[in-house]
Formats: sequence, structure tokens, C-alpha cells
Amino acid sequence: MMFLRGGFLSALVAVLAAAGAGQVQQRPIAATGGGAALNLTASGARVVVMYFAAADCPISNRYVPTIERLDHAFAAKGVRIWWVYPNPADDAERIARHRRDFSITGAVFPGAPDSAVELAHATITPEAAVFVVDDGRMREVYRGRVDDRYISIGQERPRATRHDLEAAIEAALAGKPAPPPGGPPVGCAIVPPQR
Repeated sequence: MMFLRGGFLSALVAVLAAAGAGQVQQRPIAATGGGAALNLTASGARVVVMYFAAADCPISNRYVPTIERLDHAFAAKGVRIWWVYPNPADDAERIARHRRDFSITGAVFPGAPDSAVELAHATITPEAAVFVVDDGRMREVYRGRVDDRYISIGQERPRATRHDLEAAIEAALAGKPAPPPGGPPVGCAIVPPQR
């Protein structure tokens, strides 16, 4: 498996930001980089989810079973979940070890993670963004927490009572508005890349 780092979506982000003054509602499915097209929908997905994870974030790691369950439950319904590792310390070797240690089978985002962060406006791991695929474009319909298990750092419920990400995916598949997250995501800050 190949894990790519680099800025091949940077041009796409710049064009989108210029076109919408930073308030882009729809994003192209495909981008080019290194001469190859990147299709985030893979085999006709109707909904695309970006799950932002970090190998060293304990809260993010607690959600591995949940994201794997959602991936398996919704894949046949046209949902594509991408694992995005946005922190610079998560290089290819560390990501491979993390996936092996936690038995992660879901797909790793094939582009530059910082571009995914910019596209989804993610700030925390764990955090998720849900996009509906419509007429060759992706429209973000949800960004926020996975569920309400974590109230704050160091304070968690025994089990989640509200499943925000799952509800957003179900709404997107049904063509309905996604319910807003019931609170902010709790976890580890996404570390911006050194420039």
C-alpha cells in the first residue's frame, strides 16, 4: 500500500478558495497531481467521509472500532470513508504501524493530508467531514464529532448516547439535511505543517 504525502491538491485548494473567497460549498471530485487523477468517490460513492485521525491521540484511537464499523456498515450503500492522518509526525511508516497495531482496514486518504484539512476545515482528531456527491461535485453537509462519548478532555461517558457521524451519513444517504453536531469534537489538535 502506498501512502502519499505532498501538495498535489494545493492547486485545487487555491483555485477553490479564490473562486469562493474561502467559502466553497462544492468541491470537485477529481483533482490532478503528478499527472494522475485523484477520485475521492472511488467506484461511484454517493457519500464521502473524511475521518481525521492521529496515531498518538488516545481519543482518536478509541474511535477506531466505531469508524471501522461505520465503514463496513455503509460501504455497500455507496459511502466511502477515508482515513486522513493530518499531523506531520504521522509519516508513512508510523501510519502503517498504527494501522497494523489497531487492525485498521479502511482506506487512507490518497492525497496531501493538509489539503484535506483545508477542504474540510478540520481542527481536531478525531473529527469527521461528510460530503454528498452530486453531479460530479462534493458538497460538505457535516463536520464535527463522531459522537458524544467525550464531554471534555478527561471526561467521558461509559458509552455514547448520540451518534452524530452515523446520523449525518444516514441523512446524506436519504437526501435529507444532516443534523448539526450536538457539541464540539473533543480530542487532540491538528498540528499544522511547518512551512
